[in-house]
Amino acid sequence: MAGKIHKKESIAHIIYRFIMILIGAAMAAASIELFLVPNQIIDGGIIGISLILDFLFTDIFPFISFGVLVVVLNLPFMLAGYKQIGKTFMISSLFGIIALAVIEQLLHHIDPFTDQVILATVFGGLLLGGGVGLVIRHGGAMDGTEILGIMLTKRAPFSVGEFVMFVNIFIFAWAAFVFGPEQAMFSVMTYYIAFKTIDVVIQGLDETKAIFIVSDHYTEISEAILSRLGRGTTMLQGRGGFTENEKEVIYAVVTRLEITKLKAIINDIDPHAFVTIMATQETKGGRFKSAIH
Repeated sequence: MAGKIHKKESIAHIIYRFIMILIGAAMAAASIELFLVPNQIIDGGIIGISLILDFLFTDIFPFISFGVLVVVLNLPFMLAGYKQIGKTFMISSLFGIIALAVIEQLLHHIDPFTDQVILATVFGGLLLGGGVGLVIRHGGAMDGTEILGIMLTKRAPFSVGEFVMFVNIFIFAWAAFVFGPEQAMFSVMTYYIAFKTIDVVIQGLDETKAIFIVSDHYTEISEAILSRLGRGTTMLQGRGGFTENEKEVIYAVVTRLEITKLKAIINDIDPHAFVTIMATQETKGGRFKSAIH
């Protein structure tokens, strides 16, 4: 049997990927040093743990800085999870983490952008989420807790998301004791804003929706979607679970802004059509282009 042929990544694309990871790390470092740390706000995961430890021990052990902690705490997870995450992902992640640590130190003596906690929470969260999202989008990560979760969930009855949530609950509870309950609540807000921003950066602003339509007028609906929206469709063979009648199922992908028009098209042809609309993680390939008609 012939082996699979894997196309190697071009040098130009590798350079581009690492530049984007560097930009993402710089954004995260700016958020931490210019917004979060001066206002005693933290993030979740390894970054949050590193910020708390830095606050607690910086006077006792001056050589233990946030930059050192974020590298040291992430490194074991990266090395332990090498088989799960792969060589390319590990190298990209280590590059991003080291870049975060170095840039954060370079920004250490710059005055913070604001001392208003709510402004630091919102803009720090947006900047942090944008930076982390860029790193993830280009093949890296800056938090070893998810990698640990991947390894543990193979032997434990919980998901990666549940593991990360449990870890973050512990971190924010710890922050409440260290910084006070109000700062912990601001930290939760920052984490939420960053989390949502990461989604936007990874998925892009042109969110797409997958549509399944079951109708006896499938030909007319399919043609209308093509002519009025400019979107292609795929016909799937289905069978009714109760009647066992053969059904034609229309599958299409449209942008979020085209949903209303699509519903109007379906309603004009068959008001009783069964329609399911689902969010998609990513759409690529084929002839799909994000364009609003």
